[in-house]
Amino acid sequence: MEEDKKSASRNTKQKGEILRVIQDAQGPLSVKEIHDISKRSVQNIGIATVYRVINHLLESGLIHEIQLPGESSRFETSHLGHHHHFHCKICDRVFDVGVCPFPLENLPKGFTLDSHEIILYGICSECNQQK
Repeated sequence: MEEDKKSASRNTKQKGEILRVIQDAQGPLSVKEIHDISKRSVQNIGIATVYRVINHLLESGLIHEIQLPGESSRFETSHLGHHHHFHCKICDRVFDVGVCPFPLENLPKGFTLDSHEIILYGICSECNQQK
């Protein structure tokens, strides 16, 4: 019984840390990024635990999956609302872009827009400073 309490406590701590990492991020994170950042606070956290927690958070609707062409999935909190992403070609990080950079009112006649996703590619400010 005592072991069950330790396991449940550890699982809750790990889940809380993973959710905090995702919520504190400035853009969607890969599983590897989530694992690397989470290990700073929860040293024994394994990659399998990160996958399990991410699946639970997806099922509960707290986070959602971002799919970039040719990349592994990334994850961010669900409450962010409409926004786009910037993918740095050098450091491979993905950042949130809080505004919709393009007007979409010039669609062809008869087209109705339900949603859209825009991914911008380039070099982030940190990588530009290191050039």
